[in-house]
Amino acid sequence: MPRSRTISDEIHVEASPEALWRLVADPARYPEWSPENTGATLPAGSTPAVGDAFVGSNRRGPLQWTTRCVVTEVEPGRRFGFSARDWGLRSPSLRIRNAAWRYQLEPDGTATRVRLTWTDERPWPDVVAAVVDRIVTGGHTFAEFQRDNIGRSLAGLRRVAERTG
Repeated sequence: MPRSRTISDEIHVEASPEALWRLVADPARYPEWSPENTGATLPAGSTPAVGDAFVGSNRRGPLQWTTRCVVTEVEPGRRFGFSARDWGLRSPSLRIRNAAWRYQLEPDGTATRVRLTWTDERPWPDVVAAVVDRIVTGGHTFAEFQRDNIGRSLAGLRRVAERTG
């Protein structure tokens, strides 16, 4: 069976699209709400632009890894997206497309509807992806695994955004 390549979920947040965009367009803040991300290294003092790169660090149980990500979408108050292009345990030295992440923000009265989308960009055949998925997620497909991660990330983002105003 072909693998699911795109998973999305959304949540209603009592904050403005502009306030939320400032959060999601700063990957250094992702550890505040992401169940896996532990930090990001970005160019200092800049607003992100399409083509900018940053290095993200991640942890899932005992496994730690880094990814070099490239910003793919920037529309203040509306969208922020990036693609994980390189991967590695200590530094992102293995050139392999992994996944794309996209935040979409839509005004909803005095609040905002936030949609987070994960897209599997791995160029592998489905059968190879199925084997790798079950090994690294503890028996699930990445789509199943990311559905849970996205829900947890959105709930965490709402907590942060509504706490900080």
